[in-house]
Amino acid sequence: MTDAPADQPAVLAERRGNVMVITINRPEARNAVNGAVSVGVGNALDEAQRDPDVRAVVITGAGDKSFCAGADLKAISRRENIYHPDRPEWGFAGYVHHFIDKPTIAAVNGTALGGGTELALASDLVVADERAKFGLPEVKRGLIAAAGGVFRIVQQLPRKVGMELLLTGEPITAADACEWGLINQVVKGGTVLDAALDLAARVTVNAPLSVQASKRIAYGVDDGVVTDEEAGWARTMNEMRGLLRSEDAREGPLAFAEKREPVWKAR
Repeated sequence: MTDAPADQPAVLAERRGNVMVITINRPEARNAVNGAVSVGVGNALDEAQRDPDVRAVVITGAGDKSFCAGADLKAISRRENIYHPDRPEWGFAGYVHHFIDKPTIAAVNGTALGGGTELALASDLVVADERAKFGLPEVKRGLIAAAGGVFRIVQQLPRKVGMELLLTGEPITAADACEWGLINQVVKGGTVLDAALDLAARVTVNAPLSVQASKRIAYGVDDGVVTDEEAGWARTMNEMRGLLRSEDAREGPLAFAEKREPVWKAR
C-alpha cells in the first residue's frame, strides 16, 4: 500500500445540506486506515454530534474500487499508532466504538473486507455498490475481527449465517448481504453516494430529536454508551491479547506477505 499524496488530507468532510459526508481519502492505499484516518473520521464524527444543524452522517471511500481495506499494514509494520492519539476509545478508524446520536449511513463504494465490513457493521444503515463484497477474513491470518466484527456479525445476521462468515473467513456479495439483511440497498456502480444521500434525506425530513431518541433506545444507550456491547468489547480485547502472543498470529501475516499457505500449529 502507498501513502496518499502529502498535499491530500486522509479524510474529507463536507456538508451536503444537513448531512455530513465523510470520505476516507486514500484510494492509492485502498482507503486503508492509519492514524490520520482515525483522527479525521473521529473528529468529523465528533463535530457532527456537536452540531445541531447536522442531522445525519454518510461515510464512504474515495475511488471506485475499495470502501476500506482495513488497517494499513505498512503503518503497523512501522509501529505507527493507527488509532486517534487523544481518543483511542473511539476504536478503529475513530468510528467503530464512537456512538453518536445522529444516524450514520455507510455508502460502500467497493470492496469492504475486514475493517471495511466492521465500519459497515458499526453504521445504522448501509447502501452498497453492486460490486461490493463483505467479509471477515481475519481467521485466515491467525487473528480475529477485533473492531466489533465478531459480536456484531452474529447480532445483525441469523446466527448460523454469521458464524459461517466468521469461521470460514469467506466473503459474500452485496446481493447476498442485502438478501440476509446485513445491508439496506444494492445500487448500480457509481451511484452509491447519491443513493446514500437519498436515504439520508428520507431520515432527515423527520423530527431530529425524535430520530435521535429512537436511535438511543434502539441501541440501549446509557450516557453515550451502547451498554449491551461492552461485554463483547471486553471479551474481544481479552481474546486478542492471547492470540497476539501465539505463533499462529505471526505465521498468518508472514504467510500472506510471502504469498504462501500458512502452516498452523495451534500454539
